[in-house]
Amino acid sequence: MSGAAFPGSGGAGSSASQMPPLVRPPVRPQEPPSHIPRDEQTVTEPIPFERPVAAAPATAPDAPAAEVRPLGPTGRPFPHLPEPRPVAEHGGARVIAMCNQKGGVGKTTTTINLGASLAELGRKVLLVDFDPQGSLSVGLGLNPHEMDLSIYNLLMQRDVTIDDVVVPSGVPGMDLLPSNIDLSAAEVQLVHEVAREQTLQRVLAPAIERYDVILIDCQPSLGLLTVNALTASDGVIVPLECEYFALRGVALLKQTIDKVRERLNPRLEIDGVLGTMYDGRTLHGREVMERLVQAWGDTVFHTVIRRTVKFSDATVAGEPITAYASSSTGAEAYRSLAKEVLTRWPDE
Repeated sequence: MSGAAFPGSGGAGSSASQMPPLVRPPVRPQEPPSHIPRDEQTVTEPIPFERPVAAAPATAPDAPAAEVRPLGPTGRPFPHLPEPRPVAEHGGARVIAMCNQKGGVGKTTTTINLGASLAELGRKVLLVDFDPQGSLSVGLGLNPHEMDLSIYNLLMQRDVTIDDVVVPSGVPGMDLLPSNIDLSAAEVQLVHEVAREQTLQRVLAPAIERYDVILIDCQPSLGLLTVNALTASDGVIVPLECEYFALRGVALLKQTIDKVRERLNPRLEIDGVLGTMYDGRTLHGREVMERLVQAWGDTVFHTVIRRTVKFSDATVAGEPITAYASSSTGAEAYRSLAKEVLTRWPDE
């Protein structure tokens, strides 16, 4: 367009409230010119616009109608998640690292509640608190200052076994390897160790045959502790807050995962990207989710964890949300995530 302005706009763009209302005057029929024969006279009445309707695909008369699934929050049809098969015997655990170098994206919340949901489905679960902040241990009701032994002792002392450190989580079928600030010293001390990247893998080896799932809550960095967790794992779940700055940092995490796969752990794969703290009422949240699906495709879980105050309340109570508020939307979301995770694992 040239520089024409709307009447009353003063030559500049006007706001929606200043725009003149769009009023179309009624169209009066005009008398056709007398020199045109009546059977060739054109219609001067305005023709109403109708959107084209796509023709339904031809189907056989007896063919069942295709099931139309509603769109989920990711903009894709939400799949049917079957009930997981029961476990005949425990063992052969799949090790999963809950990893994102950005803090505050829901790693610890997801580790606790996904673990509790898997335990509800009959899986024997071990949670590994691999963050010096000890948030996972605190979230399950442990006092970090009253621990006799933690995962730091398991990593650095040869005479400490996993049975010495494992404690019950309070959830049937789920145990915990606790942590506290002592673990921060391990990152410095491991630098001088032989095969320092495989230290966690070595100490977790006895647990593989006792549990079905081992979930490692990583610290918010890409340092030596996180590399240890990735080296010990079969897969990675990336919790990602539905917010722009959280979206930007995922590319760096993927580079780290690719390097660990190439140099240390060829079996490592990304099990999925999980949208957390989602608020579908905001345009920003919906746009971030759309961008996330565009970038990662089917790697993004169909299940999305929405914001709810129940998560904070459950943390204060030292319980998973599946126990604290069993019928809440947050609890149902993590139960759905547990089923979706199991459908992605090759042995399930």
